[in-house]
Amino acid sequence: MTDQAGTDRSRWTALYVLCVGELMILLDATIVNVALPSIRQDLDFSQSDLAWIVNAYLIAFGGLLLLAGRLGDLIGKRRIFLTGLTVFTVASLLCAVAQNQLMLIASRFAQGVGGALTSAVILGMIVTLFPEPREQAKAIGVYGFITASGGSIGLLAGGSLTSALNWHWVFLINLPVGVATAALAVRYVANPEGIGRGQRADVLGAALLTAGLMLGVHTILEVGTWGWLSARTLGLGAAAIALVAGFLVRQRLIANPLMPLRLFRSRNVSGANIIELLLVAGMFGVFFFGALYLQQVLEFDPFQVGLGFLPAALTMGVTALRLSGPFSLRFGLRTTLVTSLGLITLCLLLYARTPADGSYAVDVLPAMILFGLGGGLGFPSLMAMAMSDATESDSGLTSGLLATSYQVGGAVGLAVLTSIATGRTSGRTAAGESADAALNSGYHLAHLVAAALVVLAIPVTLAVLRKTPQQDDAAAEGAAETNQTYAEAD
Repeated sequence: MTDQAGTDRSRWTALYVLCVGELMILLDATIVNVALPSIRQDLDFSQSDLAWIVNAYLIAFGGLLLLAGRLGDLIGKRRIFLTGLTVFTVASLLCAVAQNQLMLIASRFAQGVGGALTSAVILGMIVTLFPEPREQAKAIGVYGFITASGGSIGLLAGGSLTSALNWHWVFLINLPVGVATAALAVRYVANPEGIGRGQRADVLGAALLTAGLMLGVHTILEVGTWGWLSARTLGLGAAAIALVAGFLVRQRLIANPLMPLRLFRSRNVSGANIIELLLVAGMFGVFFFGALYLQQVLEFDPFQVGLGFLPAALTMGVTALRLSGPFSLRFGLRTTLVTSLGLITLCLLLYARTPADGSYAVDVLPAMILFGLGGGLGFPSLMAMAMSDATESDSGLTSGLLATSYQVGGAVGLAVLTSIATGRTSGRTAAGESADAALNSGYHLAHLVAAALVVLAIPVTLAVLRKTPQQDDAAAEGAAETNQTYAEAD
């Protein structure tokens, strides 16, 4: 009994170590948002180029997640996790000491590489650590809380560090966290052998996907300069589509693909990834434009911006840990997802009406609460549904695919929304509106488009996801018992 208790304690300790690693990676997707105005001033970024500080990270992350997940299956997930932590930590140091735009963007890309290696294998390791369905559901509930609240916590941390110190510290903070997490992972996380050391990973496929994403995002960001129907936009857009299509064709033809197309035979896998693409594309509008609205329109300082997102983080955390499980148990995972999507849509619609002379308590706080409720309900259920059909040999691939959808949805969605907002702001400025009013008008249009993307995910949820009552019960009860698990583990 003592040995069993010790084994259980070790497994839950390993889970918490993995979640700390994931939290560090997720924080970096948003922690920089609050520091953007300071970085823009110090390194002389333009408004459109500023988005590359976020997108360089997201593109590398999204483009390499599948390769990282496959490498984890082949040569061992812990090896890939530790390699990713090392790359990410070193790249964070390079970001902190960057003296020009090129160095910062290149270092952010390197951070994305490390983030992909680290994050792609975590969900697969959790599934392996907890093979029993109810324990697995509880573990995924803990992981879901981290992924649901990580973005909001990043904004709070970014605001605190930028105000108290300077923007360099949003990157320097990763150094002690990365070193400590790696040391704990070596001690507590098991190191099973991979399934195929003699097999090759599809590096060319990863290069095609990453190049296609980079070119596509670059094209979208420059639409404000070139125009949607210009020869340059259409030509580069076609090239980006061709690169991604080449990646898909290659996955169909080669023996050991990064993304076996058979995974999409599962309605839950394909549906969950489509939903996540649309959901995250909309949610990144809240992080990016919400932070800019508070700073540039309401004139909040960086710490006040981070504090302004605290209600969203707290609501999301409480909802994921306390409400998501019982709600899913009572109404099912699909209903929980639809409710989540509806709440986030309402949040975006509220942001689409914020006035230039708005009040935080009246115009922002209600949207923050809705955002927290929606994210806290949705992400644990979405992950449980996506991983429900994963086998042990494909768990790394399925985990990597889900994480890829998150990053690709964020990068492409942010590029589209930034281009739309910039175009609207430029037009209103040319028409003689004040700077604040023109900026706010651009943010309004971006939030309306983001709301439309999230709404599109609702019929996908209802039509594509397969209803599995047994999985619903196991996942929901597991999520409902997450708090008890915390107490037992302590």
